Amino acid sequence: AAVATYLRGTPVGAVVSSPLRRCRETAAALGLPYAVEEDLRETDFGTWEGLTFTEARAQDPDAFAAWLAGPGAAPPGGESFADVAVRVAAARDRLLAAHRGRTVLLVSHVTPLKTLLRLALGAPHTALFRMDLAPASLSALAVWGDGNTTVRYLNTTAHLPPG
Repeated sequence: AAVATYLRGTPVGAVVSSPLRRCRETAAALGLPYAVEEDLRETDFGTWEGLTFTEARAQDPDAFAAWLAGPGAAPPGGESFADVAVRVAAARDRLLAAHRGRTVLLVSHVTPLKTLLRLALGAPHTALFRMDLAPASLSALAVWGDGNTTVRYLNTTAHLPPG
């Protein structure tokens, strides 16, 4: 609701949401029509789904160390960061082609959003662990006609109530 209030009146050309319920609910709260993009869904963490880093490390220390060490390693039964980057980049490319010159609001999850930011910066996969995105935070990228990108802001939470 705080995001919807804050963004009210902002010219948005399109709203695109992850298929997961919490994102669709946030997109709907904006009061604008929205499309669903499957490739904006959160990472599949396999058997680590719902666990903290500490719990995942305790469950399988070797797999956890491999997952942190390189983007090609996946949680058991899950998806690697390299796989996430491929699908998120494909979604980005489709959305850029479909909405050229328009402001597009994406409602998604931590890893896909961090991946978009990482790709925009040309940063290595380890940058995922060096960014913090709070729930209902806002980040903005500008994508220029020549394909260059600029991160305008990251993890803005000023619109959220304190606490």
